[in-house]
Amino acid sequence: MARRGPGDPGRAPAYAGDPLAVARQFACEGARWAHFVDLDRAFGRGENRALTRRFLARAGLAVQVGGALGSAAAIAELLAWGAMRVVLGTRAATDAALVDQLLEHHGAERLAIGIDAREGRAAARGDDTVLALSALELAERLRAQGARTVIYTDVARDGALAGPDVDGARAIADLGLVVIASGGVASLDDLRRVRAAGLGGVVVGRALYEGRFTVTEALACCA
Repeated sequence: MARRGPGDPGRAPAYAGDPLAVARQFACEGARWAHFVDLDRAFGRGENRALTRRFLARAGLAVQVGGALGSAAAIAELLAWGAMRVVLGTRAATDAALVDQLLEHHGAERLAIGIDAREGRAAARGDDTVLALSALELAERLRAQGARTVIYTDVARDGALAGPDVDGARAIADLGLVVIASGGVASLDDLRRVRAAGLGGVVVGRALYEGRFTVTEALACCA
């Protein structure tokens, strides 16, 4: 994680090449959770199984793993390796039988549901396919099945530092789900908006790596 200096909000991250070093630095700054995504796996370019297993064994944090995960076997494997919670991908979340199976086997505390959205419609990550359901329709179905936690991402904002879609996340939370907003966080003001909306949490990535704020500052802001 990059540490900011005066007038230096965008300095390259000091530990960008070593995910374990990043996690340990985050832990030193006070973080209790890490959100881990194998982007190669998420976008169909391969996978980093050895790194994922090592990260889960050594990170020293509770780890939530995402990345367009879509099979019972993959989720069971990650939980066995030490993930505290695994995020089922949006496309797979439309498979009601699979969701029922995963909730029965692992429980709602260990399974989060990723709802990626584009202009209000559920969207499959990796190929930009817009699915038949709206994000709210999918969320309502999942709530009825017994899911509790949703990771909500407006895919157009993801990595763009344009601010998270707090209104979209709040609409899903109003259905009775715990919603963690993801995508677009650029500033402490974004974190304040998430907190003011009463959401369950927020995933922060690029803003930390670019040194726009530190984990310590983020935790103080959300306290």
